Amino acid sequence: MSKCAFLGLGVMGYPMAGHLVSKGHEVTVWNRTSAKAEGWASKHDGKAASTPKDAVSGADYICLCLGDDPDVEAVFDQIEGALASGAIVIDHTTASAGLARSLHERCAARGAHFVDAPISGGQAGAEAGRLTIMCGGDDEAMAKARPVMEAYGARITHIGESGAGQLAKSVNQICIAGIVQGLSEGIHFAESNGLDVAKVMEAISGGAAQSWQMENRWKTMAAREFEHGFAVDWMRKDLRIALKAARESGARLPVTALVDQFYADVQAEGGQRWDTSSLVTRFDTSRKQ
Repeated sequence: MSKCAFLGLGVMGYPMAGHLVSKGHEVTVWNRTSAKAEGWASKHDGKAASTPKDAVSGADYICLCLGDDPDVEAVFDQIEGALASGAIVIDHTTASAGLARSLHERCAARGAHFVDAPISGGQAGAEAGRLTIMCGGDDEAMAKARPVMEAYGARITHIGESGAGQLAKSVNQICIAGIVQGLSEGIHFAESNGLDVAKVMEAISGGAAQSWQMENRWKTMAAREFEHGFAVDWMRKDLRIALKAARESGARLPVTALVDQFYADVQAEGGQRWDTSSLVTRFDTSRKQ
């Protein structure tokens, strides 16, 4: 088994690092809040480092699971000089493709490898070790990274060269945005016409309208319960990345741009940490006006 460093113990990273230990890897963690890293180390019989540089010292694999491009850049600046030749850096942060390409080059200059590997599946997927991982990088890096990622990933797909994983994650978020808005409108329409939402969903969930969002979110949407799942703030960050990449490539995302503004409305209502399915609350606001 390998010596791994895991940097970033949020709702996804915390259980992911735990799965590495359960598969026999030696794991050292770092988190901006040191108490969380120390708590993880105590629970999982691992080690906690006080700095990112200390965490990656001698590590074969370095996994990042942070917030946004600036967070990744700040941490990478600290660990770059400590990267050993042959080390594999796996970035699970949802970040920009441009940053992934830059980090690939910086790793290569030190004889290390880089894989951009954003994840999907939410906290539940991380805890169950059943994440979907979209990867960018060269074949050698992927071959070496895959066995480690299998500790917490159920579907691991090598999309293409560096940056391709991040672009694929943007595709994922683009699709989710449209689906959640459509489901919100459907529930709103059913409610406005006095229909039993549960019966409607029973009727349509076995056909072409079915989706993961419908299966897992319609009940909480109808009940207006959103204290779970992927937060609106993070979705807006991901859509910002997708829309910027679209401008750079000439892709047109009119629906995504519109839904992004709808999420801004939800933030204005105080729903920054609500689940992304909270788009349905916009219709409640419009009825009150």
